[in-house]
Amino acid sequence: MTTVSRTSGTSVRAQTQAAFAAGGEGLARLVVLVVSAVPGFVLPVGAAVLSGVIAAQLLQDYFPPAFVGVVTAGIVVVAVGAFHVRSTANRTRGQLARWFGVRLPAAYEPRPELESDARGHWWTGYSYHRSRTVAKYVQVVRWGLGDRTTRAELAWLVVNPFLVLAVVGPVVALFVLGVAFTVTGPVPADGTGPLSGEMSSHLLGTALGGATILVGILGAPFAARAYAEVARRVLDRDGRSTNAQLTRRVAELTETRADAVGNQAAELRRIERDLHDGAQARLVAIGMTLGTIEHLMDTDQGAARELLAEARQSSARALQELRDLVRGIHPPVLAERGLGDAVRALALDSALPTEVFVSLPDRPPAPVEAAVYFSICELLANAAKHSGAEQVWVDILYRAGFLRVTVTDDGVGVADPSRGTGLRGIEKRLGTFDGVLAIDSTSGGPTTITLELPCELSSPRTSTSFAKA
Repeated sequence: MTTVSRTSGTSVRAQTQAAFAAGGEGLARLVVLVVSAVPGFVLPVGAAVLSGVIAAQLLQDYFPPAFVGVVTAGIVVVAVGAFHVRSTANRTRGQLARWFGVRLPAAYEPRPELESDARGHWWTGYSYHRSRTVAKYVQVVRWGLGDRTTRAELAWLVVNPFLVLAVVGPVVALFVLGVAFTVTGPVPADGTGPLSGEMSSHLLGTALGGATILVGILGAPFAARAYAEVARRVLDRDGRSTNAQLTRRVAELTETRADAVGNQAAELRRIERDLHDGAQARLVAIGMTLGTIEHLMDTDQGAARELLAEARQSSARALQELRDLVRGIHPPVLAERGLGDAVRALALDSALPTEVFVSLPDRPPAPVEAAVYFSICELLANAAKHSGAEQVWVDILYRAGFLRVTVTDDGVGVADPSRGTGLRGIEKRLGTFDGVLAIDSTSGGPTTITLELPCELSSPRTSTSFAKA
């Protein structure tokens, strides 16, 4: 019985501490919301009022002051507010992501490029204009009003200050009432003493004040959550960002699938060409040689022996060409021993001294291994041909669901995908697996190229090794 009582008391104490901690965190978030709302509301309104007053004073001899002030304030509030539309929305997105794990990625529609016609007029995608500057601003305004995400951000710029006032106001009111009750007491009374009406009034006021403040503290997290819910509905009503993300993802997958199909077709054509021009031609020649030997066996055995030796050499060359072709499709060492040993064998044949470090819990899927292996082949060949390096380092790691490969050389740097097809080909090869290619190459070197692919390994065994070639 005592144990149950103690456990119950500990649980209540823990829940109370958690409630007060959540309340304090909620109050801190409300303070941040108030401070964050200042740039998007106070600055535009303050600038509009100030500029309206100044313009009305300066132009009161030419135009009605009220008309000048209103027009100037309207122009300024729109201009200054436009600079805070995106920053206010992004600030709110960041707060929701940090506080509640609600991610609202901004997905904007692509903005059309300005085009000039033969007359020198500029086409905005909507209309023609003589001035490029005018066309640019018209295009931005039309695009912004037509883009759903931008319209949501404009609505949020207007809604945000009123929403902050709505969620913060009740909490502030509870605190003010609590302090007022604590200081003045709710019931005026006369007399003194421990049990007098005045003392009872103060005690009651203190109790009510403390309870009111406590309600304000405990209600702060709910106010912050209400703010987050309204923000989510305004900035991402009906899941627009999610739909745009899915659309962009479908486009990316369509592009990578087209690249994969094109690369596969090109690889099949290469294999067919190599077979036709290499091993197939040699095998046909061997067949013809064997036919000639068959006719010479009874008449000229010496010539037949020479042709047999030639046929044996041709068969050896055909076998070697077939092995080379198979190695180009999928190296046997990669299939038999995995990515680490295959890269070490590759480093042994490299023109530059190459150090290889491998830390893999187990083998990645075969397609991923092949993509990474041939990408490293290309990078080592580029380093040997173009970098002027004296040393290359290859690091292969698996961390948090990603296979990460870093190839570094001490060459002259300035690796640029636009200068050739090698790096672009690697990028397309990795894109098939949702992989990315990152290049860090400054003038004078070194060059670091990182490949990162999401994948799952086959078992939790760990294998870490280091090799130098």
